[in-house]
Amino acid sequence: MLAAIIWGLVQGLSEFLPISSSGHLVLVPAFLSAAGWELDEPSLTVSAVLHLGTLLAVLIYFRTDIVRLLRFRRDPGARRLWMLLLIGTIPALVGLPLKGALDAFQDEPRKVGGALVATGVILLLGSRLVWGKRTLEEGRPLDAVMVGIAQAFALIPGISRSGSTIVVGSLRGLTPTEAARYSFLLGVPTIAGGGLLSLLEVSDSGGFGLPILAGLVVSAVSGYAAIAVLLKALTRVGLLPFAVYALVVGGLAILLR
Repeated sequence: MLAAIIWGLVQGLSEFLPISSSGHLVLVPAFLSAAGWELDEPSLTVSAVLHLGTLLAVLIYFRTDIVRLLRFRRDPGARRLWMLLLIGTIPALVGLPLKGALDAFQDEPRKVGGALVATGVILLLGSRLVWGKRTLEEGRPLDAVMVGIAQAFALIPGISRSGSTIVVGSLRGLTPTEAARYSFLLGVPTIAGGGLLSLLEVSDSGGFGLPILAGLVVSAVSGYAAIAVLLKALTRVGLLPFAVYALVVGGLAILLR
């Protein structure tokens, strides 16, 4: 139970804060092991169920956008959002065949640490940007392509999906909160695709017990909180605190023995 709660918290916070959830799923057990506390890594199925918790968080937080997308027949703005989401998803789908090779990073915390340092540099550069002024509804196809490419690079464990897409969205002229909104909505298909399939596997095997339910709830609640915190941080302090965190934690991981 405790392990499920810890992993739910890690997944929920790191999925939306620009600090890489895939990287933390590798580095947290590595750091704890170095401190003398062994924590079993979540299975692929448990990890996918935790993703469902974060999916629930983003669906609830952006429920107005979700409802609007469902009304695309009567709403031209919704059809434009669908276009941006579909175009932005294509680069990640193209990169999926490489995921198996990239997963080898998970056996080497130092490599994940190096990728997290790269995330810190991306966020540091992003914190120096002159933020754009456009809303997501004013987004263009080329914006979606560029943000989608950034999302594809986040298949590398340690590269933050939300961080890289927010920075690129801002470079393309979106306001920071609108870039974050696009990033989170763009993550829905990716999170849902793997999570729902694994949820069916858990149900068929009778493995959907109390610990997994606890992890699901914790990941949903902490994920919702993480979205709220990030959106407020973007308007008040920007990405700099997250850049410092990624650089410090990534550097410690590189030095880890």
